[in-house]
Amino acid sequence: MAPGQKPSIGQPAWPDSGEHAYATMIARARALLPQLRERAARTEELRHLPPETERDLHDAGLFRMLQPRRVGGAELDYVALIDCADLLGQADASVAWNLANLASHHWMLGMFEQKAQDLVWGRDPDALIASSFIFPAGRATRVEGGYRLHGSWPFSSGVASCEWNMLASVVYSEDEADGIEYRIFLLPKGDYRVLDTWNVAGLRGTGSCDVEVRDAFAPDHMTIAVGELAGGKTPGSRINPNPLYALPVFSLFPYVLSGVALGNAQACLDDYAEVARHRISTYNRAKLSDFQSTQIKIAEASAKIDAARLIMRSACIVAMEDARRGHIPDMATKTRYRRDGAFSVNLCTEAVSMLFAASGARGLFTTGVLQRQFRDAHAINSHLAFNFDASGTNYGRVALGLPSENLTL
Repeated sequence: MAPGQKPSIGQPAWPDSGEHAYATMIARARALLPQLRERAARTEELRHLPPETERDLHDAGLFRMLQPRRVGGAELDYVALIDCADLLGQADASVAWNLANLASHHWMLGMFEQKAQDLVWGRDPDALIASSFIFPAGRATRVEGGYRLHGSWPFSSGVASCEWNMLASVVYSEDEADGIEYRIFLLPKGDYRVLDTWNVAGLRGTGSCDVEVRDAFAPDHMTIAVGELAGGKTPGSRINPNPLYALPVFSLFPYVLSGVALGNAQACLDDYAEVARHRISTYNRAKLSDFQSTQIKIAEASAKIDAARLIMRSACIVAMEDARRGHIPDMATKTRYRRDGAFSVNLCTEAVSMLFAASGARGLFTTGVLQRQFRDAHAINSHLAFNFDASGTNYGRVALGLPSENLTL
C-alpha cells in the first residue's frame, strides 16, 4: 500500500458488542503509539500528518469510531472521542487533534439527511471531512433548491487530506424580519480553495489551513440548521436511531478536542516523573526525586490531570445517558457542559505549564519533547471552546436568569 493510501475495503471489522468494539479501538490506538512518537518531529516539520500516519489511522479504523455501523463504522459512545484522543495525545497532540476532529465529522454527518450520507459514504465510507465552525466567516443566501455560499474560514484542520468540508455560516435574508440563521454546509473539495496559512508555534502538524469559497451552491440536503443539532431527533435519526446521533452537538463541542489536552498533559507528567527518578541536580548532585518540591509538583499536576479526566468523561457519559432516555438537556446543563469543557482543558494547561517551569533549562532544548508539549498545550488552550472567560460568562448569565449569548446551543 502506498503511503497515505486508504484501505481498499474501508470497513474494518468491529465486534458486535459495543464494549468489545471499544476495547478493540483502544487496543488498535495503543498499538500505534511507538511509531507516532517516532514521527512527531517529522509531523511538525511537514506541518501536516505524514501520509503513513494517516494510513495507520485508516487501517485501524479510528477515523470511523463514531460512524454508523450500517456503513461499517464502530458507532461507539461519545466518550470514545475523549479516550482515543487522550491515548494518541500521549504520543503526538497533532495526530490526536486531527483524529478526533475528523472522526467527529462522521458523527455529525450521521445527523444529516440520508441523501447527504449516501452521497458521501456511498462513494467512499472512509472519506475524510474537514470543518470550520466559525459562523461569521461565511455568508449564505437562500436560493431555489438550496443556498449560495461564500466566505473565508480559518483553522480547517487536516483539510488537505479531506474530500469534503463542513463550513458554518450565517444565512441572511433580504427581509430583516426573518432575522439570521446559523447553518452548516457540506461542500465537496472542488467547491473551495485551500490556502497554505498554517505557520504556527503549536499543533504544527495539524495542517489547519484556511479555506476560501467564492460562490458555491449547496443543495438543501447538503446543509443542516444549527437548531436541528440542539439535542433530540435529527434529520438522520430515521436511519441512525442510536442516541449518539441525538446528542446536542455544540453543547458537547469542547469534548471533541479536550481529550487531546488530556493526553498531552499526561505525557508531560509521565516524562517529567521519569526524568526526576534518575536525574541528579547540576548544582549539588542531589537526586531530584528526593526534593520535596519535585514530589509536590508531581502531586499537583497529577491531581489536575485526573480531575480533568473525570470532568471530561463524566460529561460525555451523562450526555449519552440523557440521550438514551430521550431527555434533551436544558440551557443550564448545556452551558455547564461548555463551562466544564473549558475548565478541564485549562487544568491540563496549568499542569503542563507548571511542569515546564519546574524542568528548568532542560525544557528549552528543541531536541526534547517538553517544549513541544508546552507549545501544544497552549495551542490547544487557545481554541475558543476552551476560553473560560467566554464559557464561564455564558454559564453565569444563565445561572443568573439571563438568556444565553451562545446562539449555537
